[in-house]
Amino acid sequence: MIPASLQRGIAAGILSAFVVIGTGPAALAQSGRSTPQSTRGTPAKPAPATKPNPAPAAKANAAKTNAAKPTAAAAGAAAGAAAAARPAQAATGPGGASLLTSYGDWGVYTAQTGRSKICYALSQPKDRLPKNVNRDPAYLFVSFRPAENVKNEVALVLGFTAKENGPAEAAVGNASYALITKAANAWLKNPAEEGQAIATMARSGTVTVKMQSARGASLTDRYSLNGFGKALEHARKECAS
Repeated sequence: MIPASLQRGIAAGILSAFVVIGTGPAALAQSGRSTPQSTRGTPAKPAPATKPNPAPAAKANAAKTNAAKPTAAAAGAAAGAAAAARPAQAATGPGGASLLTSYGDWGVYTAQTGRSKICYALSQPKDRLPKNVNRDPAYLFVSFRPAENVKNEVALVLGFTAKENGPAEAAVGNASYALITKAANAWLKNPAEEGQAIATMARSGTVTVKMQSARGASLTDRYSLNGFGKALEHARKECAS
């Protein structure tokens, strides 16, 4: 029997190839470990509307009408500003998965490939140190793949190539979990600790991930756990139905 750590190492090589060609998480799951890739697009800006120039009398009437409704105009502007200020998860998530809902700093996404469904709770780091190092987007996620009898799988996309067999750990509360890295991906070194790690995350405030790049740089990502418990439960129920 191939040890679990070796299986993850073999799977990670396959995952890296998938990430390069932009395959979604449902297809990536077929390799044994799911690695979502950011496919967030930029929506096209609508063309500005053109208004006909009204006659002088119409302009005067319009001015009177607008003057009579300052409260409605101000309320509309305030509502627009408030909506713009609220952070929102992308409707199409990493790997092209669909956003179901979000809780705090965590989003719940699902994807379907044939009869195989994948559900996951996902977040991005709030802080990345040192700040002067350029890196690709990073993700911490917990996934469920009922077709493969996989649940509570903790994984990370690091956003850089990690040092092979280099030091890496995730600190949650007073606990620390060793990570195994492969290319730009990471998992808990001991899969048997996944349940314990998730329980600790549900009652903690942050996850601090420390690792070393292929160039030897020590890097740190800090993830907020605000909303994690609700997002995880929603993802679990979504793949249980």
